Amino acid sequence: MLSLEATKIIHTLDEATIQDFVKSFNGQIFRPGETGYDEARAVWNGMIDRYPALIARCTSPADVIAAVNFARQHKIEVAVRGGGHNVAGHGTTDGGLVIDLSGMKQIEVDPAGRTVRAGGGTTIGELDQATQAHGLATPLGVVTETGIAGLTLGGGLGWLRNKYGLSSDNLISVDVVTADGRLLKANERINSDLFWGVRGGGGNFGIVTNFEYRLHPVGPEVMFVFVLHQADTPEQMKAAIKFHRDFCDSAPDEISTILATGIVPHGAEIFPEKIQGRHFVLFGAMYAGDAAEGEQALQPLRSFAEPLIDFSGRMPYVEAQQVFDPDYPRGHRYYWKSLNLSRLDDEVIDRFVEHARRQPSEHSTTDLWYIGGAVRRNRAGAFQGRDAAWLINPEANWEHPEDDAANIAWARDFIAAMQSYSDGSRYLNFPGFQEEGDEMMRQAFGEKYDKLVALKNKYDPTNFFSLNQNIKPAV
Repeated sequence: MLSLEATKIIHTLDEATIQDFVKSFNGQIFRPGETGYDEARAVWNGMIDRYPALIARCTSPADVIAAVNFARQHKIEVAVRGGGHNVAGHGTTDGGLVIDLSGMKQIEVDPAGRTVRAGGGTTIGELDQATQAHGLATPLGVVTETGIAGLTLGGGLGWLRNKYGLSSDNLISVDVVTADGRLLKANERINSDLFWGVRGGGGNFGIVTNFEYRLHPVGPEVMFVFVLHQADTPEQMKAAIKFHRDFCDSAPDEISTILATGIVPHGAEIFPEKIQGRHFVLFGAMYAGDAAEGEQALQPLRSFAEPLIDFSGRMPYVEAQQVFDPDYPRGHRYYWKSLNLSRLDDEVIDRFVEHARRQPSEHSTTDLWYIGGAVRRNRAGAFQGRDAAWLINPEANWEHPEDDAANIAWARDFIAAMQSYSDGSRYLNFPGFQEEGDEMMRQAFGEKYDKLVALKNKYDPTNFFSLNQNIKPAV
């Protein structure tokens, strides 16, 4: 059944107008009621169920330009989809036009120059496969179905961050289609202001059709830690978090970690039945260097206590990148929030544990990312949050619509309880539904916000690109 918004747009646009657009477009157009439409409109988060009037699956920058011009001329709301993995559902719209980049997956690796160019519809799993054929990688995220576009435009945290920085820190250049239908190249020399903005400022300034990244020697084998320690009591959970905090304080840049608290889910075949239903603390870590050195350097995380289960070991880099994939199936319901913490002392940990243990769903976790090394040293781009050593990320993950309210409330209450330990900045790839509006965006970017507004005024003064981590123009 079509939404009212979709029906309204379909009735507003006459058939001749739509056919003119179809003729100017080399990719595939999906319309309501046609074969493939329901598959094309679906996104990863099962909470998001919208009905676009048109879905334009692009194959080239020329298609993107045609779609932008069509939407602008007919005043149609635009959503831009890269991998469709955005938690907030920015990659789709009710009644508008989805500009779908999933047909743009061209990847060109230059092993001698240690660079790679990739189309805006590429996923991180696809890019990893291409670059690892040459023993190279660029820092990307931790779930392979994620699109490189949304990840990079929001900064891009992953397992290589402390050694090599964010995904956006490794950008060399981008090709961007702006709201007025121009295709611009942006790098440190050309349109450098735009290049600054896309490195952390989200999709506010245009549609990035191609990303060029710097590559680094990684793998093909890395040492990866994935060990669950028991946390049946609050005291056990606190002890594990404190140990992880102290370990990270002296860890070399080669080590990037994620701590997660949660409950071993019932019915998960990968976990023995005897540990299902128990609280755990997960130590996850990758060593971006020699695997033998990494095995020794990461051993304290494994031997902290007798583990519930330990999946750690040397493995191919692409395999380590896939470890979290089974935890995030397409169609489940997701609501994630984040906050940069100014400190992680015992008082903060006590508050953390109190709220983490209230999770309503066994599929949820509370993640703690250590931010150090190259991320803290690099000052390039609009990304904010380099000065906070810790990022907290309550992930509400569940299956059934009747549980929506409880899970969303848990994540929101958690963030509210931690607010006094933060300057309000956060990782905008984990924004909930951005229900706090403009105030959240001001806090998220701090002193960079006014510069971003000026950039929005220049490249998108009408807020044509509004379905994103939106920075509103001042005019």
